[in-house]
Amino acid sequence: MDKKDLLLSTAAVVLLKRLGHRRIQQKMEEARRARDLALERMEKAARRFKQENPGTQTAHILSLTMVELAEKLKEGSLSPESVLYSYMGKALEVNREVNCVIDFIHGCEDQLQKVKQQKEKGLLYGIPVSIKDHIDCKGHVSSAGLVKFLGQVKEEDSVIVQVLKSQGAIPFVKTNIPQTMINYDCSNLIFGQTLNPLNHQKTPGGSSGGEGALIAGGGSLLGIGSDVAGSIRLPSSFCGLCGLKPTGFRISKLGVISPITGMNSVIGMLGPIARDVDSLALCMKALLCEEMFRLDPTVPPIPFDEEVYTSSKPLRIGYYEEDGYFQPSPSMKRAVQQTRKLLQEAGHTIVPFAPPKIDYMVDELFTRGIFSDGAAHLVDSFKGDIVDPNLKSQFNTYKLPALVKRILAIILKPIYPRIARDLSALCGVGSAKNLWDQHAAVAVYRTEFIAKWRKQKLDVILCPVLGPAFNHGYAGKLFAATSYTNLYNVLNFPAGVVPVSTVTRADEEELKHYRGHYEDPWDKRLKEAVEGAVGLPVAVQCVALPWQEELCLRFMKEVENLSRGMRRNA
Repeated sequence: MDKKDLLLSTAAVVLLKRLGHRRIQQKMEEARRARDLALERMEKAARRFKQENPGTQTAHILSLTMVELAEKLKEGSLSPESVLYSYMGKALEVNREVNCVIDFIHGCEDQLQKVKQQKEKGLLYGIPVSIKDHIDCKGHVSSAGLVKFLGQVKEEDSVIVQVLKSQGAIPFVKTNIPQTMINYDCSNLIFGQTLNPLNHQKTPGGSSGGEGALIAGGGSLLGIGSDVAGSIRLPSSFCGLCGLKPTGFRISKLGVISPITGMNSVIGMLGPIARDVDSLALCMKALLCEEMFRLDPTVPPIPFDEEVYTSSKPLRIGYYEEDGYFQPSPSMKRAVQQTRKLLQEAGHTIVPFAPPKIDYMVDELFTRGIFSDGAAHLVDSFKGDIVDPNLKSQFNTYKLPALVKRILAIILKPIYPRIARDLSALCGVGSAKNLWDQHAAVAVYRTEFIAKWRKQKLDVILCPVLGPAFNHGYAGKLFAATSYTNLYNVLNFPAGVVPVSTVTRADEEELKHYRGHYEDPWDKRLKEAVEGAVGLPVAVQCVALPWQEELCLRFMKEVENLSRGMRRNA
């Protein structure tokens, strides 16, 4: 090939790239236009109702808890219309402030009429529900923040949306997520960055960040999120909400898209996010019904056990203040210490518990498991797309050839051993034989963990959850900081988050002396990520054994009740 041919060939490649880039931008612009039109339609509907019903007690409706609202709807003292349109108006208001809503589920007005005609009022009769982007709703797109999914309008609702509707709920908006959802910020190049309504300099967390922002801002009572490393629990922690990650397969996942479909080493789940624990319990009670078991026979037909949830029997609670992988921020540690003290004073038995081999769990079971293909599926999902800046740090590492990752791991091992182990784990397993071995290792670890739990005769565990809310741009550089939450995805245990306090000036002062366990760049970043959070919520994590969601919620309720005074005095 002569010089002229080479120049022509290079020019052709550049032209094709530009054309491809332009096509991507056009698809994104079309998606944004579709969102804007949907929100205009939503605004018109909310305005029309307000004009026709000037006496609607919007402020009163928005002030009620979900359980109070459900009771008033059932007895008829509030109409489903007044509730739906009040929340539509509030959701639009919150969205203007923090950019959390990506679509109006226009079928909600038809659902409203169907709900009014139902002979039996379901447990969620008239309750508006927000839905995370990647959960299918008929007539809408599930984008995962990726261009490749745009234009794929879903022909039917996911099972969870069908069940919510059968219980009288009214799904009314879809909410924003980070690109690919393998991140706990909340930004993508299609719909932009979602802000934390409590502090716009902070992320709401992710990947169910749109849900966290909308509910914390008062624009929804109940949201459905998903969680494969903490994606329900982290937005709940960052936004001061309650969230539950159930045991895998307790709730149907049919009709949900993911860029890592087929990955079975770490269990992802759908679950509820709300303002209080009773709302989560009511949602779980509604979902665990015959309709769910009929629509998805792979879900075990275990209805909600009300007796366990309402029990007042003293609990034997294991606790730990840190996991040894990431040193907790001062407020994270204080939250566990103060909650432990309150539980002890309330008559519960508290015993120290040390989760075994956390470094091994994070590197070999979580990271090597979720990226068992060397992150190939995730990298492939970016074909015909542009990487969001908040994901660039992660993506650039994922796309490195395995050999380069291994060489870097060897070089970094003496200086930054934790980062070196992470790079090695990102190479994946390498073969089907090794994947079997990896699955076996997860099973062995789970057995060891349960044996330790049983030996200490525990009912539940109290432990930290990552927080407070991060400054923008840090989540993508600290994916391994999900160690406190991803442990329970590896184990497949139900785990929930409850806000118990707020960051104090003393916490912020103590943070200045934060060094971390490894004193590596990750520790430095974590300190920077949580700075400037005085007054923001701090939460704890509550954990139970598999299939014991009711016990987990009962423990969360106890923590919520006991910490009310702590939140007031913080």
